[in-house]
Formats: sequence, structure tokens, C-alpha cells
Amino acid sequence: MGALGTRTREHGVIGLGTGGVRRVVALGAHCDDIAIGAGGTLLTLCAANPGLRVDALVLSGGGTEREAEERAALAAFCPGADVEATVLKLPDGRFPSHWEEAKNALEDLRRRTDPDLVLSPRTADAHQDHRGLASLVPTVFRTHLQLEYEIAKWDGDLAKPTAYVPLTPELAEEKVQLLQEHYASQRHRPWYDREAFLGLARIRGIECGQRYAEAFDLKKLTLDLTPKG
Repeated sequence: MGALGTRTREHGVIGLGTGGVRRVVALGAHCDDIAIGAGGTLLTLCAANPGLRVDALVLSGGGTEREAEERAALAAFCPGADVEATVLKLPDGRFPSHWEEAKNALEDLRRRTDPDLVLSPRTADAHQDHRGLASLVPTVFRTHLQLEYEIAKWDGDLAKPTAYVPLTPELAEEKVQLLQEHYASQRHRPWYDREAFLGLARIRGIECGQRYAEAFDLKKLTLDLTPKG
């Protein structure tokens, strides 16, 4: 399993250097999932790793205005990165009946890349599309570091995360600005607003001793505890 090297320790937080990250796979069931759940993390990774390769796969929205939104948003959330996005046409809310198509798309992506990090929805997510995609990830990316992002919703399925990526106030603001700018089709939704995004980030920041943060479920982590000269 991929691992990141220990860099710093401050206020009980172990910082992991991102210099070894060269390839990232970002997975979403719907257009905007990746940006909502891990947009700040992508901004952080791309700033620390110029020329980063990001392969994104989204299961639904292909051929609609949402695909155009997603492509523009991913470019904005991954400045300076080499981004390749695939947006499928699976029907929203019907993922379980299209399991084979999704699995084939993941396996095709795996043949094309060997990522250092995989970003995906939570296995415990209440939305069946998110949950279904998450359950497929470890069947394809078996030995890779996988961070499962969270998305607030009416189901009330938020839980205690196991990993955090701190965000500066400036970065948190940039994330919210990009979400509002690039997903015009979602602005009418009652949960799609600045207060919701920053509020969750503030809570996660409190939990990890920072101002803001994105939180993730971490299934497995390989630690290299040998000294480095």
C-alpha cells in the first residue's frame, strides 16, 4: 500500500509530506462530489506538487451541462496539474443496476494508472451511488492509499473521521468560491451554500486543531518507520 513520509509533528498532529505524490485518482458518483468532498485537498496537493497527474472518473452526468461544469471545475481545483477526466452516463440514483459498467470503468482506469493516492466517497455514505462506488474501489485499487471523503446531506450520515487535511482560511475560501463559480446548476439546492461548506470545514478543523479542514475515512495505511538519512 502506498505511504507518505513523516515530515513534521506539531500540537499532536503528524504532518505527512506530499512530495512523493505524483499521481492521484479522484472518483465521484456525481459531478461535484469530488470538489465538495476533496476540493481543498486537491488544491493543496497541486500547489505542493507541480505537474501532478490527476485521473478523475465520475459515474454520471456525461453528455449534459453537468459534464461541462465538472471539467471546468476539475481544471480550476487542479491548477498546474495534468488532468484527465472521464464522465460516464450512468443514471443518477440507479448505480446498483449498473454495477458492471462502473466496475469495468474502474478497471480500465487502473490499467492506465498506478496512483499514489485514491480519493473516493465513503463506504458508509447513505447515498447508494456514493456507497456503491466506494465499495468497488478496494476491489480494483487493492494496494493503494485510499482516502474516503465526506459529503453533508439530509440523511445525517456524517461520522467520526480518521484522517484530516488542514486548510488555511484562504484555501477554504478559495474552495467555496470555486464551488459557487463552477456548479451553477446546483446553486438552487438548499444544502449548496457557503455556510454549509465552511461550517463543516470549521468543525473538522476544530477536531484536528486547525482553523479549517477536510476529513476522510482511512481504511488502511502502511507506515514506514525506518529512519531516513
